[in-house]
Order: sequence, then structure tokens, then C-alpha cells
Amino acid sequence: MNIQIFGKSKCFDTKKAERYFKERRIPYQSVDLIRFGLSGREFDAVLRGIGGIDRLIDWDSKLEAVTLMRYMEDSSAKADKVFDDPRLMKTPIVRNGKQVTVGYCPEIWAKWE
Repeated sequence: MNIQIFGKSKCFDTKKAERYFKERRIPYQSVDLIRFGLSGREFDAVLRGIGGIDRLIDWDSKLEAVTLMRYMEDSSAKADKVFDDPRLMKTPIVRNGKQVTVGYCPEIWAKWE
């Protein structure tokens, strides 16, 4: 198992995800999404793994860009905007090879063990 957790330092769900893997003694790599972001290949792999950009966007965010994206039709324009500003992503993004989850999903992670 090769777990990567991409998250924000002040995100409670990211901390819960890290605690989930730590309690089960499953090694993971933690990446600060705001500081380092995702590479182009990682971003594409995440989009393929979750099934599209709309599942990656944090629709509960109070950022103005999220409000504007609600009215955008073009998914590639949304993807460009989210790639450029990782604050718009829902966290944590947890990867295990080609398997990806967004948000706190312990029921899915349990199947990975």
C-alpha cells in the first residue's frame, strides 16, 4: 500500500484522515496541498480516479471563485482554475495507486487494507 494524503494544514478532515492511517499503523505520505499543490500528472490521475472536476471542487467553500464556477459550463475551464488555485479543492485527497478518494471516506479506505 502506498498512501498519499494531499490536504490543507488547517483542515479537520485531513487531520482525521491522517489519524485514521496512523491508528492502523499504515504508512502514508502527507503533502500540504496549499504549499506544494499537485503536479499535472497527479491532478489528471485524481480527476480520472474520482470521475471529474465537479467532485474535486469544494462547493461549500466561501471563496468567490467557487461561486463563479457554479455558473461555468466548461469543465476544462473549471479544471484550469482549480489546478491553479488548490484552495478550491475539497480535502483530503487520498491516493492509493490508481484508487482515489476526496473527503473523509474511512469505509472506502478499510477496503484498501
